[in-house]
Amino acid sequence: MATADATTLAIETETPQSTTIVHSAGKTKKLTLIPLIFLIYFEVAGGPYGEEPAVQAAGPLLAILGFLIFPFIWSIPEALITAELSTAFPGNGGFVIWAHHAFGPFFGCMMGLLKFLSLVTNIAAFPVLCIDYLKKLFPIFSDGKPRNIAVSVSTLLLSFLNFTGLAIVGYIAVALGVISLLPFIIMSVIAIPSIHPKKWISTGQKGVKKDWNLFFNTLFWNLNFWDNVSTIAGEVDQPQKTFPVALLSAVIITCLGYIIPLMAVTGAVNADQTEWESGYMANAGRTISGQWLKYWIEIGAVLAGIGSFEAQLSSCTYQLLGMAELGFLPKFFGLRSKYFNTPWVGILLATVIISGVSYMDLTHIVGAANFLYSLGMLLEFSAFIWLRWKFPALERPYRVPMRLPALVIMCLVPSGFLVLIMVIATKIVYLISGLMTVGAIGETGVDLDNVAVLPSIPD
Repeated sequence: MATADATTLAIETETPQSTTIVHSAGKTKKLTLIPLIFLIYFEVAGGPYGEEPAVQAAGPLLAILGFLIFPFIWSIPEALITAELSTAFPGNGGFVIWAHHAFGPFFGCMMGLLKFLSLVTNIAAFPVLCIDYLKKLFPIFSDGKPRNIAVSVSTLLLSFLNFTGLAIVGYIAVALGVISLLPFIIMSVIAIPSIHPKKWISTGQKGVKKDWNLFFNTLFWNLNFWDNVSTIAGEVDQPQKTFPVALLSAVIITCLGYIIPLMAVTGAVNADQTEWESGYMANAGRTISGQWLKYWIEIGAVLAGIGSFEAQLSSCTYQLLGMAELGFLPKFFGLRSKYFNTPWVGILLATVIISGVSYMDLTHIVGAANFLYSLGMLLEFSAFIWLRWKFPALERPYRVPMRLPALVIMCLVPSGFLVLIMVIATKIVYLISGLMTVGAIGETGVDLDNVAVLPSIPD
């Protein structure tokens, strides 16, 4: 686990007011503010790619309202909770540490397993989305063996890129973020003279039955996973100061990146609601400005998929590393690469699972990821409220500026939405999620007596 060049330590630190597990990675370069902002951005969004099904499911007006309102119901509360708990417990493992502190090792283990399964399931969507955009340029990737080979090869290549190190991935995320967002900024500016607000209402297809399952899953999938970045807190430079600023910046970029192009395109382009399938934004770019912008958006979609794959794979592999250091997993999962100091065992395991899941239908991938993530988030909200109530003296470098009753309300609203997401899931999503959840419960058979004893928190 340790090398002469990069020694990995898990140090338990106790101060009069706070408790944390600090992870140090030797000479590994720490993440700074700008790369962290774009890693969070790609953890959640990566651009407006993938928001089109919301229009197809419920029409442009409801899609616009959804992307305007949903950040206040879901994204902002989740980001606030992540900022508070990541600065209070700035170690790799993130939400695993939070649940462990709040409810003990069993729930810490369950949190880790549920979140890991939801994340690797979600990551499998990105190679599929990349190939869906590439097939518009290269029809050979539309189906059959060429498509399957393309998905598999892209998964392996992207996993290897993650192996090169978190700092490199962070700077790549900055470049990919700029390149993938720029065509939408250009398209929105060009569309301004052609925007007619009436189209936000009139282009909704009369008589088309609204698909609420698709609508809510699309909103949720495009605006969740804010807490994933907490699993790399041990790799961030000055996390107590950096995390709140990075999360706030990422929330602003993400929300504007969704709503501005959506309002511009639905207000400027005459299109039936049924045309708004994944990838329609590229066709809208051609209508608004020309073929060159369509190609740029399609290339940008591939780059955004790469960024999201890298950011989320980093989170789930460092989560496994943190769980190994805490004793939830065998120490083998804490091994780091000799040359890049990355958790190569976690990368390998995640890649194998992602490769298998990527052959599922995209709708089922998204539904299963959302279902499993919802279970984990209900536990996370509970841990947040419990820690605030039980340990008010815990040092919190960033503290959500609300009293406990207001925090309970803040968590109850998105919790209701989480229950809705699980209730409206399809039968096949229930089956997939159920099998994975049963597997996760079975894995909690790990000897919890060997889990690290965390220093006590002052009441």
